[in-house]
Order: sequence, then C-alpha cells, then structure tokens
Amino acid sequence: MYVIKLPNGNLLVPESATATVDGGRYISDVYVEIGPDDAEYERLIGQAMTQEEFDERRRRWQEGDEPLRRQFLDFLARRGNPGHAHDPAGGHDSA
Repeated sequence: MYVIKLPNGNLLVPESATATVDGGRYISDVYVEIGPDDAEYERLIGQAMTQEEFDERRRRWQEGDEPLRRQFLDFLARRGNPGHAHDPAGGHDSA
C-alpha cells in the first residue's frame, strides 16, 4: 500500500486494522487520512504520491502483468478448470 497525497494536502496512509466478527479475527489494511498536524506527516510526505501517480503506477503494473494473465488463461484452456482433477486420458472426472 502507498501513501497518497490528496489535493487538500492531507495524506491517505495505510494502517493495519483488526476486528473480531462472529468469533473470528480479521486483519486488514485500511487508509487513514492525516493532516500536517499529525506527528507522522513530515516523515510520510516524502514517500507520498498523488492519486494520478498512483493510478499510473497501477496501470503500468497491470500492463506488465498482461503476459502472465494470458499465459494463465492459456493454461486454463489447455488443462481445464483448476477446481477439477485432470484426466490425462482426455476424459472427464466423474466427481
């Protein structure tokens, strides 16, 4: 997760959050907005990027991942659904 600088100068900062729901514990990363008065602001502003920079980085990552996605789809086409056992004789699993 990245630190994102908002147009108003505040930062969106990733923070881990935990919650207990229905007896199970969940851990997740969330974004928290902080302003210049926050003790961590000066340290984090140096690594912050704008939303546009973040979107561009994500777009480049997805484009770079496209060959791997095509390879995976080709694998699925050749091997069938990964949730089913593969029958080398070409038949279908009776399960």
